[in-house]
Amino acid sequence: MSKTFVEMQDMYREIVKRFNKIELQDWKAEGAMIELSKQVGELAKQVMVKEKYYALTGEVTDVDERLGNEMADVIAQVMRLADYYGVDLEKAFIEAREDEERYLISRGV
Repeated sequence: MSKTFVEMQDMYREIVKRFNKIELQDWKAEGAMIELSKQVGELAKQVMVKEKYYALTGEVTDVDERLGNEMADVIAQVMRLADYYGVDLEKAFIEAREDEERYLISRGV
C-alpha cells in the first residue's frame, strides 16, 4: 500500500476534482486555510482524547484510527494550499530539511 509523495498528491488532486463538482464555490486560499484550521482543531481533539485530557467514560476504541485520519486531513489541506500557490511541496520539504541540517551542523549537532 506504500505510495510515493507524488502518488499521494495525485490521489488527493483526483478527490478534489470530484469534490469541486458538488461544492457551492471554488475553493481559493481562504477556503483551504479555513479547512486546514478546522482539521488542525480536529487533530487537537483526537490528541486530547488519546492523552486522556477528557473525562470520557469507557475506552475510545478507534482513537488511533481517527488520529491518523485527522493527520492525513491536515496534510491534504496543506497539499491543497501548495497546489493553489504553485508550490512544489516535495521540493520545499526537502529544501527546508536541508536548511535545518545546515543550521544544526553550524551549531555542532
